[in-house]
Amino acid sequence: QVQLVESGGGLVQAGGSLKLSCAASGSFFVIDAMGWYRQAPGKQRELVATVASDGRTNYADSVEGRFTISRDNAKNTVWLQMNSLKPEDTAVYSCNARGRYLRVNWFQFDTWGQGTQVTVSS
Repeated sequence: QVQLVESGGGLVQAGGSLKLSCAASGSFFVIDAMGWYRQAPGKQRELVATVASDGRTNYADSVEGRFTISRDNAKNTVWLQMNSLKPEDTAVYSCNARGRYLRVNWFQFDTWGQGTQVTVSS
């Protein structure tokens, strides 16, 4: 199927920046949407940002204006540029990709990366 590999997490001071990347690999697949989600300790996973294949983006209100999601369809890669980070942004950030893969017929997939820790100190 499709595998996602994330990188770019780490520890940063409040007000700092980090950039996450997520690359998809596999054979004969088409990605319709990619996005980033996060889960803080004791909280449910929440949407951070998504980007469709046509470039349309969607952001959580809490990150609007601070985070930017971008995508390279040819490289099947999505990035999340995070600026003006706050301690409340601390969470495990996971990449998600949804699309179709071809195995004689087309099948849908909904795949998650392993997650990367982002910690923002005050």
